[in-house]
Amino acid sequence: MPPILEVRDLTMYYTTMKGYIKAVEDVNFTLEKGEALGLAGESGCGKTSVALTLLKLLPYNAKIQSGEVLLDGKNILTLSDDEIRKTVRWKRISMVPQAAMNALNPVFKISEQIVEAITSHEQVSEREARDKALELLKKVGIDPSRADHYPHEFSGGMKQRAMIAMALACNPEIIIADEPTTALDVIVQAQVLRVMKKLQKDLGLSMILISHDLSVIAQTCDKSIIMYAGNLAEDASNWELFTHPLHPYALGLIGAFPSAKGERKRLESIKGSPPNLLDPPPGCRFHPRCPYAKEVCKIEVPSLIETHKAHHVSCHMVNSHPKYV
Repeated sequence: MPPILEVRDLTMYYTTMKGYIKAVEDVNFTLEKGEALGLAGESGCGKTSVALTLLKLLPYNAKIQSGEVLLDGKNILTLSDDEIRKTVRWKRISMVPQAAMNALNPVFKISEQIVEAITSHEQVSEREARDKALELLKKVGIDPSRADHYPHEFSGGMKQRAMIAMALACNPEIIIADEPTTALDVIVQAQVLRVMKKLQKDLGLSMILISHDLSVIAQTCDKSIIMYAGNLAEDASNWELFTHPLHPYALGLIGAFPSAKGERKRLESIKGSPPNLLDPPPGCRFHPRCPYAKEVCKIEVPSLIETHKAHHVSCHMVNSHPKYV
């Protein structure tokens, strides 16, 4: 069965007075039906830019340079803004934006905001839309009796779940959640993630979860993509990625994360800082920070290669793993 979503050679730049910010460059990945995909990396690596490009929800200074986004085999990047708004956004792909708790309008009731999302995209009556809104709130663990409350009367976790309910308003096949646990304490984070995972399984949703927190991705997703400076560094199942990471950046990220099991050891760190995407380094963008970099890494951009089934890595040194010598 072909994937529900396939991204091919996606490149997107932001235009500034100083030049082009190379935010997304030659990104490739697939999303299967019913699969949860994690998108991880440091702040500014291009995770959110990828998500916004998928839906063409880009600011005026952004330009898609090349690539395709195939939804059931059709390139949705060729659709006009009006076509993508009517046929794709919310109906087939919906998004829970970053800082979603602040995305709710403070002067409208929660139910009114969900009803508006439904009536804007579906031919239903106000009554039918309200019934559906109440049902959606119940699905995300909010008592329907709270539907006519205002956002300020909700806790942070409840606002987040209300936004998830709104994202599900038009029965999408794919949901993109951008940092859904930001600014929530660990107990509320766990509640939100449980809700999302249960909804994904119950409704058969495909999901892209964007996070810089590897524990969130490990807990929630089936496979993961590690991004660095606008490029895809590694793409593998969660089991493969967290037990046998191959890219030096992925090794560094996982090594910097504390484990609750096993012997105590000093956490590793990745030296240096991410590059300026106005003028990224030649060759592999990670080479200035990579302890295993060779001369070829400074000159030649590494290709994304499949080391074994469904495990892709963009690194010149991958054939000499694990010591990269």
